[in-house]
Amino acid sequence: MLSAGAAMGAGLALGIRPLAAQGADEIVLGGSIPLTGVFAFAGIGIHAGIQDYLKIVNDAGGVEGRKVKYVAEDTGYKVDASVAAFNKITSQEKVSLYYGDSTGFSKTINPELERRGSILMAGASFASELNDPKKYPLQFMAGPDYSEMFGILLRYIANEKAGAKLAFVYSDTEFGRDPIGPSEALAKTLGLEVVEKIVTPPGSVDVSTEVLKLRRARPDFTIFHGYVLAPIPEFITQAKQMGLASRFMGTFWSMDNSTVERMGEAADGFMGVMPYRYYYDTEGESPMLEKIRQMRPEYQSTAYLQGFVTALLMCEAAKRTLAAGKELTGANLKAGLNSIKDFDTGGLFGVPISIPGNSVPVGRIYAFDGKAKQMKPASDWIRLEA
Repeated sequence: MLSAGAAMGAGLALGIRPLAAQGADEIVLGGSIPLTGVFAFAGIGIHAGIQDYLKIVNDAGGVEGRKVKYVAEDTGYKVDASVAAFNKITSQEKVSLYYGDSTGFSKTINPELERRGSILMAGASFASELNDPKKYPLQFMAGPDYSEMFGILLRYIANEKAGAKLAFVYSDTEFGRDPIGPSEALAKTLGLEVVEKIVTPPGSVDVSTEVLKLRRARPDFTIFHGYVLAPIPEFITQAKQMGLASRFMGTFWSMDNSTVERMGEAADGFMGVMPYRYYYDTEGESPMLEKIRQMRPEYQSTAYLQGFVTALLMCEAAKRTLAAGKELTGANLKAGLNSIKDFDTGGLFGVPISIPGNSVPVGRIYAFDGKAKQMKPASDWIRLEA
């Protein structure tokens, strides 16, 4: 984890710049970006991904001839700092697009988004609550929400082993609790049995008592949610030492290849859901991944891809709005976004995508290959019904 000073330095190196006068023909994408704090590892990747996609767009002439200007502020992953950043940026720029750093910020700023009516927002959160076009009409997420991620995992499990026994292990946070209730109901519908639910504090904790619960329950599959890394390796290591044959799975923020690799021996066979292809994926055609690899020859994280894809979808919404001769209002931008149907993202998603609501309900199961030290596909692409 980068120190605050080092992370800010990295952020500045990546191009956060002072607010400057806006050109009349510019589209402004503002951002509350956590370059310091507990989510800095992701924020720095997100920040770079947004910048790289906008460089590609601007080098090609912009969106319908209009350059996209990115103005971001570090938030330290704190809601009050995110709101302050939003207020600062929007007071000095005519912002049409905005990236938010958390579920808390997305929920807090929503009334202001609706009051202004001029901004389309997305961000780091895949919270199920935000996937409601009536309550959050000017927001979206660049992938499946957390309940949809579980839905993709559960459909894979049901196909692998009918009547499988499941354990859900999740953090005692809003993030952790998010998909648990709906996923229990879906598991029942799919003929799967949830035999254990375990709640822990986020981060490093003693999990020996919880692992005993897993051993007693003997689940075929154990799904972790609401964590990035710890305590997942501790659970897997101790469970394997006890001879538990469960297959262990995670959701998006636990699926970065370098993060999984840090699990050590526990990583081998770890599975989970990813909406995008990995940086190193050369399967089939993916011109956007090729561009990324040309721009950045070293591995780029899933957070980078999330920022890149979010910027891509925002720009596509703006392109469709302007091409239709409409103003860049929040409602027009959202309508432009929702007109996306069977759209090719240049291979970032492995299948063409549609965005009928606030999410992109597509994903694939990957499993970590200990010898190759890479997440490898374990399923075809799975689409959920809209």
